[in-house]
Amino acid sequence: MSAKTWQEHGENMMTSNRKVCAAIWLSVCYFCIPVQALHAAEEAVAEPMEQLAEGPASVWDGFNLGGYGSAGIIVPRHEKTEIAVNEISLIITWDGDSRFKFFSELELEHPLIWREGDDFSKQKSFLDIERLYLDYNLNEKLNLRAGRYLTPAGRWNLIHASPLVWTSSRPLATSRLFPTALNGVMLYGAIPYKEAAFEYMLFGELLKDQDLERDEIDFRDTFGARFTLSGRTEWGLSLLEFSERDVGRRRYQMLGLDFQHKQHGWEWSGEAFQRFRNDGKDGGHGAYLQAVAPLTGHWFAIARLENFRRPTESSVDRWLIGTAWRPVPNRIFKMEYVGGDEQREDSPKGFLASFAILF
Repeated sequence: MSAKTWQEHGENMMTSNRKVCAAIWLSVCYFCIPVQALHAAEEAVAEPMEQLAEGPASVWDGFNLGGYGSAGIIVPRHEKTEIAVNEISLIITWDGDSRFKFFSELELEHPLIWREGDDFSKQKSFLDIERLYLDYNLNEKLNLRAGRYLTPAGRWNLIHASPLVWTSSRPLATSRLFPTALNGVMLYGAIPYKEAAFEYMLFGELLKDQDLERDEIDFRDTFGARFTLSGRTEWGLSLLEFSERDVGRRRYQMLGLDFQHKQHGWEWSGEAFQRFRNDGKDGGHGAYLQAVAPLTGHWFAIARLENFRRPTESSVDRWLIGTAWRPVPNRIFKMEYVGGDEQREDSPKGFLASFAILF
């Protein structure tokens, strides 16, 4: 075979090989591309099918059930010892995929009491609607609340649940100078400010309480505002106006200041309230200062000083020293000794202990 013939034969072989390679490459592309597309289609269909298999979202999916309870003992200096289940509270919330939120708290107060020398009693027991309101989110910085809610006056009143506070006893200034709950509307929200947040609450009463508890003060026509600035130290300002029926329906204006500072396990907090009458006379005042120090093994030391005075009541001074054991965030055991001047049923002097749990 001549050189020219060999050359022509080689060129024919190379051309044939190129055709074979091209055919193989086209075959691979033909089969692989549809397979990849098929996988993509399967993945696209799989997610909706899984959601369909789970079924449509139910309105009940947003509901949550919780609550808290506490029990304790009081050993007054000059009164009989008392052991009681203080409260059992049931909390139901709903937060669905909408702008609406629902919150309710139903509380059974003093369901069982034993007093030294007497049998167990349920005479003090009563059912109370502590909170029942609906929130609507208008935008990122504005919300509307309607229903029954805790009065935004100071810090303690907003977080007064037994598992969330350090002592068994409550400062008088946080419960006897203003209404602790209102039936009405509220506008609230938060605005970012540097590394902190500025929060506001504007509220007004629309419906007075229909039933008053024993020794409860009859407040009426309440409206006001609360502003807080959060950060390493949280500062609060409360402004309220209301009337009291038991002192001739006089109108009162109240100014409240509060703070809380936490650092290295320590906590300092305090509140001060001053009321003014329309005629310019002193309408009463109250304040407390509290410190919490970490010890060891989830134990904490607590100390508190407080003062309280209402126009129709004598001035009261109290001091408290105690300890608390919080092994987990939702459980706390408290022991304290309270001293001061006069004895009051709503602020007993002596030894107090309690256990509270949040569930």
